[in-house]
Amino acid sequence: MPEIPGPLLWLLLQTAAVAAGFVLDFFIGDPYSIPHPVVGMGKLISFFDRKLRRGNSNPKDVGRGVLTVILVVLISTGVPVLVLRLAWFLHPAAYFAVSAVMCCQALAARQLVREANKVRRALDAGDTEGARHAVSMIVGRDTDVLDERGICRAAVETVAENASDGVIAPLFWMLLFGAAGGFFYKSINTMDSMLGYKNEKYLYFGRAAAKTDDAANYIPARLSALFMIAVCPLCRLDGKNAWKIFRRDRYKHASPNSAQTESTCAGALCIRLAGDAVYGGVLHKKDFLGDPIREIEPADIGRANRLMYVSSVLVLLVGALLKTGVILLCF
Repeated sequence: MPEIPGPLLWLLLQTAAVAAGFVLDFFIGDPYSIPHPVVGMGKLISFFDRKLRRGNSNPKDVGRGVLTVILVVLISTGVPVLVLRLAWFLHPAAYFAVSAVMCCQALAARQLVREANKVRRALDAGDTEGARHAVSMIVGRDTDVLDERGICRAAVETVAENASDGVIAPLFWMLLFGAAGGFFYKSINTMDSMLGYKNEKYLYFGRAAAKTDDAANYIPARLSALFMIAVCPLCRLDGKNAWKIFRRDRYKHASPNSAQTESTCAGALCIRLAGDAVYGGVLHKKDFLGDPIREIEPADIGRANRLMYVSSVLVLLVGALLKTGVILLCF
């Protein structure tokens, strides 16, 4: 039997590790007892924030923000690359195992579903305060002003947005570049969540982080929406309405990416999402996404979870098949 060339084996194991990482995340997720790499990324970002940012609303911080993005991405991607190189040097099996664990850590599907279901269980039990607390763990808006429908809407919006940010976008980058691609993306996404605010503190320093995140998510966000529309029949949701609302409302958001999946989810569920929200005691006016064909209900959280999972599985299958086909053709 002919020996498989090293580069071919490496690429095939890389692809298989992405699938294995997805399965690991589905069954295990992120155990609270094990330190997560994103925590380390957060500490790294905070370090450069303290050392490089000069002050509030300082235009000179734009360049320092660019430097922060470059350094955080280089370190967050370089370390995994070195670890994976060492694992490959030890044995291909070690490379596969380490890659699978890293891919699992780059995904947040299980954690997203776990936290969203806490909100749903509290709502089902009539525990509004418990639901407010649970949803406050996964959204940035003020939750003390939300009624039951507002809580439910916030949870569904988070699942819809993070279907791309937390699951499909990391899959996209890992299918392209392996586990290191996932860490590359997570470093950018984490910087945006920490620095990408248009407030006095980060208006200039966080600009590069926000723009880089927009670029890194541009293709994945749109792919996520299209795959969510494609799996609507499998999830017993309204694919025709999802396509209609996606086309109509996908740019009704300050971010060029967030409304791509939120509008799709609103259409698929035949509900209305978004609208005005309070952040830090300040009311922010926002457009609605979708039509109020029916009122939102706690069961929609489960439907959004299912839509996220089924679409991400399809992305994984299609992506892995395409990559494997290209690899085999090249060799």
